[in-house]
Amino acid sequence: PEPPEGGWGWVVMLAAMWCNGAVFGIQNSCGVLFVSMLRLFGSPDDKQLVFKTAWVSSLSMGMVFFCSPIVSIFTDLFGCRKVAVIGAAVGLVGLLSSSFVSTIEPLYFTYGILFACGCSFAYQPSLVILGHYFKKRLGLVNGIVTAGSSLFTVSLPFLLRVLIDSVDLYNTLRVLCILMFVLFLAGFTYKPLVPNTKDKEGGKKGKSKFPPAKKICNFSVFKVLSYRIWAFGIPAALFGYFVPYVHLMNHVKDRFGDSVPEEVLLLCLGITSGVGRLIFGRVADYIPGAKKIYLQVASFFFIGLMSMMIPLCNVFGALVAVCLFMGLFDGCFICIMAPIAFELVGAQDVSQAIGFLLGLMSVPMTVGPPIAGLLRDKLGTYDVAFYLAGVPPLIGGAVLCFIPWVHERQKLKQRAKPVDGETTEKMLENESTLVSDTTEKPVKELDSGF
Repeated sequence: PEPPEGGWGWVVMLAAMWCNGAVFGIQNSCGVLFVSMLRLFGSPDDKQLVFKTAWVSSLSMGMVFFCSPIVSIFTDLFGCRKVAVIGAAVGLVGLLSSSFVSTIEPLYFTYGILFACGCSFAYQPSLVILGHYFKKRLGLVNGIVTAGSSLFTVSLPFLLRVLIDSVDLYNTLRVLCILMFVLFLAGFTYKPLVPNTKDKEGGKKGKSKFPPAKKICNFSVFKVLSYRIWAFGIPAALFGYFVPYVHLMNHVKDRFGDSVPEEVLLLCLGITSGVGRLIFGRVADYIPGAKKIYLQVASFFFIGLMSMMIPLCNVFGALVAVCLFMGLFDGCFICIMAPIAFELVGAQDVSQAIGFLLGLMSVPMTVGPPIAGLLRDKLGTYDVAFYLAGVPPLIGGAVLCFIPWVHERQKLKQRAKPVDGETTEKMLENESTLVSDTTEKPVKELDSGF
């Protein structure tokens, strides 16, 4: 059915906005939790303390994306509502169980895997359900929804700092469970307008049955060359993307001590990221087709450049300016992912297209921060880590530049095929009319002779 462009869709948009806020607000505020974990679980004799602690936040963010291909399959099978509700429940259990551990190792499972998997199952349906209700306004709506994470990223660091200082890390995690419980309730608003694959296979008989394996795991999206470039170009750009979110707080402590409010940097990232999502989400609606990719190219260029500038900032004000620019283009990159996926593969395959992309993104986002932590442990400074973190976005952005050209060539080929078919059909029709005319003429002459 044609998307209604509103109605109940506005309620769905608000629920999806809360989902983005709860999931990525917690994930992006991991720098505050990271510093608290270093104090709570670390010891001065541990020479790999930063490396081991970084795995908690890094594994959590990586698993959110790693589970995405599986989540897309479940979303196609059972619908957005069921998957989102169950995912939020699993995330709630994982976060609550994280508040009862006594060492760093159990957090790898409770926070890094269980909580993150629940977030993944809750997050992806929030992207897919928007396409049920909006088409013309999809860019704007995606910008508003993804701005939810910015609102939470702005406010959560200060709230977490106050909570950790007053009620310790364990009780802070229990307070965060409230966000996941509201997310659990928000999932019930995802009223489906398009039947899921399992219901379609049941047909008119009323018996739901599982579809064939080819329909469950739809690898046909990789036949689209422009999607293949996009699905491998973006992960190539993300090896250094998550490094500032994890290590920036600790870098500020190393460089400036306790004399500056390091949470201000996450505030700057969150504010400008929200502004970027709203602005570039609307701008994307006016950019035709796959040319939206150029917005992501510009985003990666500036993100890489700003990462390299972090070690050069010897004044806290300069670091604030860098974070403002980084947040702005981070918002641009995030908000147009779904609209680009719709352009490259179409609405029918967009769920698994996004799922495969997020799954491929999980590897670089998981590996990057621990490598940065290892460099910090070995060299005693984050300078080299931030310099290296800026290189992959520049390389990935250069790869993405080819997509609009490839996509246009694909569209021209697709247009040529039906045209050829139509011309051959017309030629056959003309031949048949000529034959019928030649056969009718002698028959008419015979009729006139009688």
